[in-house]
Amino acid sequence: MKIIFFTGKGGVGKSTMAAAAAWQFSQKSRVLIVSLDPAHNLGDIFGITLKNKEKQFTENLFLEEVNIQKLSRDYLQREINVFSDTYKYLQALNLDNYFSVLKYSPGIEEYALLTSIEETIRNKTDFDYIIFDTPPTGLTLRFLALPRITITWIDQLTRIRKQILKKRYTIYRIRGTSSKEETVLDYDEEDDNVMKRLRRLSENYHALNKTLQGKDCSVVVVFNPDVLSLRESERLIEGLHDLNLPLRLFINNKITEENSELSAETEKSISRMAKDIPFERVSLSKTLLDGEKGSLYNIAEIIISRLQER
Repeated sequence: MKIIFFTGKGGVGKSTMAAAAAWQFSQKSRVLIVSLDPAHNLGDIFGITLKNKEKQFTENLFLEEVNIQKLSRDYLQREINVFSDTYKYLQALNLDNYFSVLKYSPGIEEYALLTSIEETIRNKTDFDYIIFDTPPTGLTLRFLALPRITITWIDQLTRIRKQILKKRYTIYRIRGTSSKEETVLDYDEEDDNVMKRLRRLSENYHALNKTLQGKDCSVVVVFNPDVLSLRESERLIEGLHDLNLPLRLFINNKITEENSELSAETEKSISRMAKDIPFERVSLSKTLLDGEKGSLYNIAEIIISRLQER
């Protein structure tokens, strides 16, 4: 299974390019395209309504728009349930007061998105290609950085948890066995639910990190021939390099006769930062100019050849 992320500055046409690639791949392969962008337009591009669940478009092509707000709420509630169950012996501290402000914590949306990606990759193994249409650059780089950051955090939390269990065991031996009426805490790593969860999360994020950095994953950067798009593409290239994520292709979108010279200059500037990464060039769509929807995915240019070579 191949995994492809389409990213770029807002408005450069990455959703259209992701949809076009999905359509072209689906002529011979089974494809799922997932929109992670809060401002969805995947349904508009294909001319259908999508309601936060997978929908079949053709025999080989399936579409899905992720509801990030619902995803964040579900993620938060799942974590609150885990905390409540794990620390139910601390009910006297009224943990609900702490949980009520968790929804305002930074990073909830990024973790919800990352969880959605991880579950999609892990569960949708019957597709040849999974294509992710990502949010604008800043949010995309943040959630793509999370697996490595999270692994570091889990390692630290695991060490702290081991110390807690060790101290618990010391106290347990001093006091003797607790009576049945008292809450009996876990003293052994094999019995401790927190340690089990940390190990499971560690395995999931190591697997996800390995997948994202592996040969079957590709990142495609879409840009327009203009200065603002160039600057954001440069930040993306730098971020992807720092995260060791596999940049495979650039798509220079919305080329016209009028901007052809600027287009060549923009490509030259990008090439200086990412040597040996190929370019595909796509002309400004007349359908897009006319404001038509429902067939924007069917562009004239073939943009998947370089990705199929892998």
